Amino acid sequence: MADSASQVLLGSGLTVLSQPLMYVKVLVQVGYEPLPPTLGRNIFGRQVYQLPGLFAYAKHIVKVDGRAGLFKGLTPRLCSSAIGTVVHSKVLQVPCPVRRARRGASKKEHVSSLEQVLKETSREMVARSAATLITHPFHVITLRCMVQFIGRETKYSGTLSAFATIYQEEGILGFFAGLIPRLLGDILSLWLCNMLAYLINTYALENGVSMAEMKSYSQAVTGFFASMLTYPFVLVSNLMAVNNCGLAGGLLPYAPTYSSWLDCWSQLHKEGNMSRGNSLFFRKVPAGKRYVWEERRFR
Repeated sequence: MADSASQVLLGSGLTVLSQPLMYVKVLVQVGYEPLPPTLGRNIFGRQVYQLPGLFAYAKHIVKVDGRAGLFKGLTPRLCSSAIGTVVHSKVLQVPCPVRRARRGASKKEHVSSLEQVLKETSREMVARSAATLITHPFHVITLRCMVQFIGRETKYSGTLSAFATIYQEEGILGFFAGLIPRLLGDILSLWLCNMLAYLINTYALENGVSMAEMKSYSQAVTGFFASMLTYPFVLVSNLMAVNNCGLAGGLLPYAPTYSSWLDCWSQLHKEGNMSRGNSLFFRKVPAGKRYVWEERRFR
């Protein structure tokens, strides 16, 4: 219980600190650009038009809504974080059957390192999937609370009232909008991260005594690359969570009505927007598109 409580407190603290970052990222993912591009210089000193970064975007939000405006959607996100941590921990605590050791095999040979990685990754996949499934309704509400900034709406003003609104307008399925790409992205990221870390630890760093510390960092490095590769799933999931929900950010001109997450994926791929919002620094102006001031977007 103490471990779970400490994990919840730690997770809640990190959630509060990262809330402004996620808020800006979600608005960029939707395609909302409240500030026009400015002329700056890239790392090579060449003049290029750049979009406002994280700090300029956050400063604009503070100017409109005050500092508290950076924390819209925090309450349902805190609920998601706390419940997800508890569910994840409880699922991992469920004992799993262990195969009997083969006759004549030593304890070290009982389970190979690869088998151990596969087993631990499978358990982690189940735990993460369960946490994601249970907390996804809070995730949907969080995103919609944030996207309200675009149209200055107040439709999702509270967590409990948001549950009632979604149920009345969309039914039970409304709480799970964007769930499939989110689950797929989490699962692919987990397996890529763990398998790459295993390959690096086993074959690249195995014989290097001076590389001992590197092994502890390999999973963090592979996790970064795995998240980069699976980012399109995150983008599609977030767009589907707000798509056609009655908010300005989920309707034209920002987003068409997607028939499914595959349709959303296809449209983003055609437009070259699969990485939109992935970087909040050194943001380049989309090639071949012009900024429309009235709509605060590129088209």
